[in-house]
Amino acid sequence: MKFTSVFDIIGPVMIGPSSSHTAGAARIGRVARDLFGRQPKWAKIHLYGSFAETYKGHGTDVALVGGLLDYDTDDERIKTAFEEAEKAGLAYTFIPETAHMEHPNTTRIVMGDDEGEMSVVGISIGGGKIEISEVNDFKLHLTGGLPTILVVHDDRAGCIANVANCLAMHNVNIGHMEVSRIERGLTALMVIEVDQNIDDRIIEQISYIPNIIKVSRMNT
Repeated sequence: MKFTSVFDIIGPVMIGPSSSHTAGAARIGRVARDLFGRQPKWAKIHLYGSFAETYKGHGTDVALVGGLLDYDTDDERIKTAFEEAEKAGLAYTFIPETAHMEHPNTTRIVMGDDEGEMSVVGISIGGGKIEISEVNDFKLHLTGGLPTILVVHDDRAGCIANVANCLAMHNVNIGHMEVSRIERGLTALMVIEVDQNIDDRIIEQISYIPNIIKVSRMNT
C-alpha cells in the first residue's frame, strides 16, 4: 500500500470519534456548501450503508451539519452543530436509506434556499479523505483537495476551449479536468481543478462566455 503523505497514515486533525464517519462527513458537508456557493437555508441529508446505520453514535450527523456551517474537521463547534444550525437558520433532516450504494459511507445532500437548490453525493473513503461523485445528477470525481471551478454550460462546440483560454489569459494552470453530460446536445458540466484560488473577476469573465449557464467555485 502506497501512502502519499504522513496524513494518509495518521488521519486529519479532527473532532472524533472516527476519521471516516466524522472527519470525512464534515468535509463532505463543507465541500457541498462551497459548491452551493453560500449558506443553505435547508438541507435534506440522505444516508446510505454504514452512514445510515451508525450516524448518531459516530457523530456523522453533527459533522455533516457542521460542514454545512463551514466548520473544518478540527472545529470545536462541530460538537454543538445542531444548536449552531438553529442560530444560523439552517433547517435539516436526516433520512436513513436502505438502498445499496457503491460505497458504504455515502450521503446525498439536497440543499437550497430562496434562490435555488443543489444535490451533492459525497463518499467518505477513509482517513478523512472524501470524494464527490455527483452534482445535480452529473457524474464526476472530485476530492476537494484543490481549488475547483464548476461550469454548467450548453453542450456546444467551443465551450471547453473558451473556458480554458480564459484561464490561460490569467495564467491559471489546470491540474485536472472532467466533462460530464446527462444527454448529448443539452446541458453539460465542466469540473476544473486548478493550482491556485480563483478570484471573482475570473469567475465573472467565464460567466460572460457564450453558452455558459452557471459558474461556481470552491477555493481551498
